[in-house]
Amino acid sequence: MIGQEFIKRTKYRYMVPSDQERKLPQPPLETFLEEGGEVIPLPDSTEGITDLRSLIDSRTSIRNYADAPISLQDLSYLLWCTQGVKEVVGTQATLRTVPSAGARHAIETYLLVNRVQGLQPGLYRYRALEHQLHELTLFQGIADQVQEACLDQWHITGSAVTFIWSATVYRMTWRYGERGYRYLFLDAGHVCQNLYLAAESIGYGVCAIAAFDDDRLNELLFLDGKDEFVLYLATCGVKGRGLE
Repeated sequence: MIGQEFIKRTKYRYMVPSDQERKLPQPPLETFLEEGGEVIPLPDSTEGITDLRSLIDSRTSIRNYADAPISLQDLSYLLWCTQGVKEVVGTQATLRTVPSAGARHAIETYLLVNRVQGLQPGLYRYRALEHQLHELTLFQGIADQVQEACLDQWHITGSAVTFIWSATVYRMTWRYGERGYRYLFLDAGHVCQNLYLAAESIGYGVCAIAAFDDDRLNELLFLDGKDEFVLYLATCGVKGRGLE
């Protein structure tokens, strides 16, 4: 079984010296961006404090969203809660709002924007170090293509915004070798849980998605599927009425 072989081959007994131990240069803290596409500064992400227990108690997956847009201010808050950089430690690491193995933070955030005030619909990438958005494509049919790649799950286009998380493999395996693949999936879980709780704190709903056509979704985000690949998504928006 592939799953069992993956767990076996990433046990500590099979680990060889990592590239960090071999004194090879570490990968950048954030993926390099090509020129082109508008860069959008995000507003201050400060929000009020909500009781954590009540958020955990009321958290649930929501697939039905109202047609109302969310504000850029609220999107800024959600991005900061899920990947916000609290401190940059030289060129070695970033300390963020979510835990990550060895502070490697190998998760990148892409957004399918459907209804966000001040943003045109399309695909964007979150630049965590600068707390900015980088426009990737405003192609009119991109939302339908992402929904199709996610096995036609209707809440992709029904959401105000869909978070798409990718793994930049070498940023993690540089330190941990093959075992680092385990940590990529763990880190994505930390990020998504923060989105659930942060969204609940401002009255929005979230639904995590793990069913998608890997190759097609990677293609839509211009990812090679090897050095960087999509591993998790979540829709988000104003809670609608009816079935969830």
